[in-house]
Amino acid sequence: MSKNFPPGPRDGCFGLRTMAGLKADVLGTYTQLKERYGDVVSFPIAGQRLFVFFHPDAVREILVAQAKSFIRVPRVMRVFAQWNGSSVLIAEGEPWLRQRRLVQPAFQPRRFERYGQTMVAATERLAQSWQTEIDARGSLDVEINQAMTDLTLNIICRTMFATDVTDTSGDIARAVAILSEVAFHEMQSPFTLPNWWPSRFIRNKRWAMNVLDEAVWQIVRTRRAAGDDQGDLLSMLLAAVDEEGDGGRLDDRQVRNELMTLMLAGHDTTAAALDWVWYNLAQYPASAAACQAELAARIGNRAVAASDVPQLKFIEAVVKESLRLYPPAIGVFLRQPTADVDICGTQVPRGSLVALSSYVTQRDARWFAEPNRFLPERFLAPAVHDLKPNAYFPFGAGPRVCIGQSFAMTEMVLIVATLLRRFTVALAPDQGTVELQVHASLRPRNGVRLRWTPRA
Repeated sequence: MSKNFPPGPRDGCFGLRTMAGLKADVLGTYTQLKERYGDVVSFPIAGQRLFVFFHPDAVREILVAQAKSFIRVPRVMRVFAQWNGSSVLIAEGEPWLRQRRLVQPAFQPRRFERYGQTMVAATERLAQSWQTEIDARGSLDVEINQAMTDLTLNIICRTMFATDVTDTSGDIARAVAILSEVAFHEMQSPFTLPNWWPSRFIRNKRWAMNVLDEAVWQIVRTRRAAGDDQGDLLSMLLAAVDEEGDGGRLDDRQVRNELMTLMLAGHDTTAAALDWVWYNLAQYPASAAACQAELAARIGNRAVAASDVPQLKFIEAVVKESLRLYPPAIGVFLRQPTADVDICGTQVPRGSLVALSSYVTQRDARWFAEPNRFLPERFLAPAVHDLKPNAYFPFGAGPRVCIGQSFAMTEMVLIVATLLRRFTVALAPDQGTVELQVHASLRPRNGVRLRWTPRA
């Protein structure tokens, strides 16, 4: 294969300077690479060659058209396997297909009405707790990052496992935050320190892994001992038979791995996305008012339900526009081609590293007019029909698109609708400039304080 690689930074230190830039500011570094070198950038890094693609056509080739020619980089997946085990997130090939078949039924649309009831009920409880405090003072300032983390954790455990984790949600949320930082650090390091290493970083990592492991094993053992079928994902996994494959069942370790992955992925990125939804609505009161007008017209005074989601087009557009500007997963997992491949005219040798950045591609002025402005209208008809295919991929695309995409969108729309029926939202007076923080999910650094006021 030709060695005429695309342009990129020249780094005489085996790519270590570029790697340091990515570790210090991955979003800024990718943005600068795109501005300087164009739609495809290539450079050596840590003994391998990295190709970064920014064009939507390349996104389609890598994630959809030629998806079978790629695997996720094993070193990166080993980082997540430390606490997820060999779950559907980690597996490749036939094991992945088998596990996805067993998990997929939990995300069938026919289950969403029941899920929606749980989502709305949990959000109403949160709203009522806020209302109690508001009644005493007229308004309430809330650090929204923690509030949304607790809420989405509660929802995923109730819907998927019929389990209430209210008493342990604080420790679980802290453990998830620690492992999010650990994952980001270890993915970008040339080696992983052993878990016996005497440092605060490793001690925190061990503590977080133990907290989550104990919580998930308790759920599995309690349900296995009870032997009842509650119609949730956990019951399905315990009883599942792979009828399209070998007819096998999951053992308790495999069930634990799938629960761990769904608990973590099922609330962390959704909470991060909601942080940005509320941040945007607080800054753009006209969009928040448009959401409330839609609720008045479509819902009236009753509680919202999952069956209402298709009618809440503007709220859905708000969520999508927030995901465009601030995708919780700022890209997809690094890929490696298993054979030499051609990506839109670029020859990529087998074993190279391939990266995509949803954050950068989704802020490209060629695909999104005024790309740094919050404009939910771009996701409404007829404008949405003119969007460039594959320029928007916050959930990934192709065979490995996020299995919980519809669940997450339903959850976010219902949470936004439920809270906006009762409150208006604005930035708290003491909230300064919000900075971006990239760990496993894109979050506001130090959170965001928002002021909630009851509607008339």
